[in-house]
Amino acid sequence: MSQRIVTAVVLLPILVASIWIERLAAIFIIFALVAMCFGLWEFWRLARRFDPDLIVGGLFALLLFAIFLIGRLDLLPAAISSSIIAVLIARLLRGAPFDSMIASSGATLLGLFYVVGLGGHLVAVRMGFEAALAAKLLSFFLLVIMGSDTAAYYVGRAWGRRKLAPTVSPGKSWEGAIGGMLASLCAAVVAHYWFFVELPLRMALPLAAAMNVLGVLGDLTESALKRGAGAKDAANILPGHGGFLDRLDSLLFNAPLIYYFGKLYFA
Repeated sequence: MSQRIVTAVVLLPILVASIWIERLAAIFIIFALVAMCFGLWEFWRLARRFDPDLIVGGLFALLLFAIFLIGRLDLLPAAISSSIIAVLIARLLRGAPFDSMIASSGATLLGLFYVVGLGGHLVAVRMGFEAALAAKLLSFFLLVIMGSDTAAYYVGRAWGRRKLAPTVSPGKSWEGAIGGMLASLCAAVVAHYWFFVELPLRMALPLAAAMNVLGVLGDLTESALKRGAGAKDAANILPGHGGFLDRLDSLLFNAPLIYYFGKLYFA
């Protein structure tokens, strides 16, 4: 059994339990916090030549996480504005030379908003919806994305011939992408009949298709970031999976989608 499968077999049951069992919500929060902390560290490690401000960025990462945790997303504009001002002032106070100020501030803020600003929406789903609905939304989310990623990986390995984006990620193929799309649609059907009958197929299927496309784009975006930094993986923390950022890439672009879909459709 490959390390990739072993890691999933060990972690996935704990994650699923933390989604469905209300008294285990703290475990989900810990999972999310650990994943985002490592993901943010990995991003800033990739961007280390731009000298991101880890202290100021880390403090505002915790602030953003707390906002998602308490469900006060109305505070996000104030937090974002404050973080931009604080990062720029902190870089100013470090003094000359200022030729790296744009790159340093940009790397700090991009990491903050990319990892925590996007990923924090999953925490908002877990804590900001009625418990049963939150569990169904997150289960649908994971089933679709993991089904898509797994199918794309194995279909691509078995039958991949036509490169999807060779300059960004040579290992990805159109055959794998098609396999991932079909798997995401099948996962949406399974979710509907298994545990989410409240989400009709006329909504579940387009949602799954959109998630698949965003997941692929998120994966390619992270690959481009690694390629720009000259790295194969963001890190080697998770056996068979690389780093946390390598596992979060398709989730990050989709986290706001599942949150706002849930807010609009089930309001």
